[in-house]
Amino acid sequence: MAKSDREIRISKGLERMPGSALFSDMERMFEDVFNGRWLQPFGWQRPFGAIASAPSVDVIDRDDEVVVRAEVPGYKKEDIEISVSDSSLTIKGETRTEEKEEKGDFYRCEISHGTFSRTLALPAEVDDSKAKASMKDGVLELTLPKLEKSKRHTIAIS
Repeated sequence: MAKSDREIRISKGLERMPGSALFSDMERMFEDVFNGRWLQPFGWQRPFGAIASAPSVDVIDRDDEVVVRAEVPGYKKEDIEISVSDSSLTIKGETRTEEKEEKGDFYRCEISHGTFSRTLALPAEVDDSKAKASMKDGVLELTLPKLEKSKRHTIAIS
């Protein structure tokens, strides 16, 4: 990464606060219960459909642009919706899979449906008309050019 790049890591928890280990543990336990992971030791599946967890995101503030990378494994580009307004970015995704198995008198059908939505505050105002998005190996990358008035400038100390 170049010296002029400034990377901002967006966290999903309270891990940067002093004494936050307790909060992080509690948050992880709640995610396990509400994401249905507590059912998995019993071999059960999620009873009422799936809610996918929000993707991990990196935000990189460069001189002329903001780059956002999001992990979205298992999603096709048609499953993802991106919107930019003012200085915020929203990424939404939805996936649907269906699995059927028939053997003699035994019949199983599992339909899962997962959605996520993640809204981020951007470090500068961007020109959404010139934004570019690409996806490779489960990583969505957005390049958002900054507006001229929000570009970083150096100021000499006299």
